[in-house]
Amino acid sequence: MPAKIPATVVTGFLGAGKTTLIRHMLQNADGRRIALIINEFGDLGVDGDILKGCGDETCREEDVVELSNGCICCTVADDFIPTMEKLLAREDAPDHIVIETSGLALPQPLVRAFNWPGISTKVTVDGVVTVVDGKAVNDGQFAHNLAAIDAQRAADDNLDHETPLSELFEDQIACADMIVVNKTDLLSEAEADTLTGKLKTDSRAGVQVVRTAMGALPVDVLLGQGIGAESDLDARHEVHHHHHHDDDHEDDHHHDHEHEHGRTIEHAHSHDEFESFIVSRPEIADATAFAEQVADVIRAHNILRLKGFAAVAGKPMRLTLQAVGPRVDTYFDGPLTGPRETRLVVIGEAGLDQAAITTALSA
Repeated sequence: MPAKIPATVVTGFLGAGKTTLIRHMLQNADGRRIALIINEFGDLGVDGDILKGCGDETCREEDVVELSNGCICCTVADDFIPTMEKLLAREDAPDHIVIETSGLALPQPLVRAFNWPGISTKVTVDGVVTVVDGKAVNDGQFAHNLAAIDAQRAADDNLDHETPLSELFEDQIACADMIVVNKTDLLSEAEADTLTGKLKTDSRAGVQVVRTAMGALPVDVLLGQGIGAESDLDARHEVHHHHHHDDDHEDDHHHDHEHEHGRTIEHAHSHDEFESFIVSRPEIADATAFAEQVADVIRAHNILRLKGFAAVAGKPMRLTLQAVGPRVDTYFDGPLTGPRETRLVVIGEAGLDQAAITTALSA
């Protein structure tokens, strides 16, 4: 049984910076073949043209699919499912699928669609990434250009939910596995801290909130979250439903804050807002105890990703260790050929206390 292809859903209002984030990801894809499904409609989007110039080895022209029939969450069965089936039926299937939703899309119906027969066995939601315009939200607006969003709404004949922006924003936050606070260069340090703190409080436990200026997020942080969001829908409560065909919607959802996630990384890149470094230490005594130690260090220092290999005393096999947030996965993947040592790559936002982290991981 081949492994399921991971798909990342990128959501957020018009102008939040979704396209910039995706363009940066494609320019730094490290040889991964990425297919894009872009939900643009009306005359508002130029995303497809921007993204088609992203370089053949990463995504060729046939790897970019535009869904132009309206808001993706309202046309799941007619538009999104057939597109996915076509993509998954190709002989040269992509390594990763990235779906950029329209700014008006509710992310939950899209994630639910991954449980459809014929799709559920082949693809999984690696993670939902919600891009937030930090400046606009700080100013109480949700989006920088509200008139453009109204025009987008008016242009979509198929839109069947008249969700107010405040509720749509809550739904995008409730569904997120990672919240990217963009345009933080337009905020003071105190404003950025307050906003990130509030978004952490408003989201589920274990959701990573990261800040960026121009959508420049390391690919290893964005992709490879390994969450399987489609089997975790109960935790992603829709705050309100305003679909016309949904008369019995609940208005009082309670957020479930008992959630942690596991995921993986590949290579480390440096961006101004992020940093990575390697910690080396001698072999470890006990794999289980070490995994718990690593999880504690991650929690204490707000580390985004950690990955590496360890030698375990008395074992001829190499222990692979990878963590996304506080969930740590370990397994023996083959014989240890090099020196009996442990090497871990640590990735986080700039300002990590490298000395303290190194000391804690070496203890």
